Amino acid sequence: MIPVTKPFLPPKEEYNELISGIWKRGWLTNMGPLANELEATLQKHLQVNHLLYVTNGTIALQMAIKALGLKGEILTTPFSFIATTSSIVWENCTPVFVDIDEQSLNIDAAKIEAAITENTTAILATHVYGNPCDVIAIEKIANKHNLKVIYDGAHAFGVKVHGKSIFEYGDISTCSLHATKLYHSIEGGFVVTNDKELSQKLAKIRNFGFDGPESFAELGINGKNSEYHAAMGLVNYKHIEAIHNKRKKLTEAYLTNLQGLAAVTPIWHSEASKNYAYFPLVFETEEFMLKCIDVLKENEIFARRYFYPSLANSLPYLDPISLKVTDAIAKRVLCLPLYFKLSNKEVNVICEVLLSIKN
Repeated sequence: MIPVTKPFLPPKEEYNELISGIWKRGWLTNMGPLANELEATLQKHLQVNHLLYVTNGTIALQMAIKALGLKGEILTTPFSFIATTSSIVWENCTPVFVDIDEQSLNIDAAKIEAAITENTTAILATHVYGNPCDVIAIEKIANKHNLKVIYDGAHAFGVKVHGKSIFEYGDISTCSLHATKLYHSIEGGFVVTNDKELSQKLAKIRNFGFDGPESFAELGINGKNSEYHAAMGLVNYKHIEAIHNKRKKLTEAYLTNLQGLAAVTPIWHSEASKNYAYFPLVFETEEFMLKCIDVLKENEIFARRYFYPSLANSLPYLDPISLKVTDAIAKRVLCLPLYFKLSNKEVNVICEVLLSIKN
């Protein structure tokens, strides 16, 4: 069987070495030494100003909305994981969906201004599959209309755009370090900002709003992470280069072998590096894609319709709306297996199966 993904696991002895230290110290959570070390390591690696390690990518989004004091409407993408939208609703704001660009699959910056109203306070955009949004255009729009910008960079670890980290853009950027991500700490995430005061506010929010042993400065939440998760993050950090190189080779094999298939890959940002987080294909028709899914399953190969369905018309707590490009793309997109332990031979098998299917 070939699943769509498998978490990367480092050599067990490397993880056990750090775990033994936790046992000796007896410090399990509440931003212990390993959590602080991971936070500093990621900040240096990504070359960002202020980074906070948190429980997960969803908490990161909720903290970002809370820290910016957002109310009213937040413009966002309907083509993302549900946490992007649910975080907006959870924080008592109203998501307003803007259609996506059919090539990048990110929020269409050219359609943002038409959606702005007097109640709009922010833009929350996802770097879909790690592919950067049009950050320059979005920044200009935000400045013109006095809007805050949050980027959901759950898929974007390690990506650079216009020569600097993707997390340097926006008022706050977030990332997921969930086990399914190319780099992970089992469960985890982080928030990044260039604003020192905003970072200090986020740090207080992460710890229940504490501003000292017996005082509170903010409405907070428990957004901290444990030493066990941080240990996995630190050990996996040693293997980032190997993970990147392997996923790059697998992606290149897919691209070479699948020439002639009635499907295309999204167009990557021309000024950005790649992290090879996913291998998505947009098929010519939904009918052919569904046929491919069935045949792959018959061969014990499991792909994922990611993201499907559109968030704009599938959530029970929001009124459904139709968006032309999103509706069309969501029905035809499929992510193929991609993970560190996947072999070139297995990629060849996947490609052979797909190319054997008649459109």
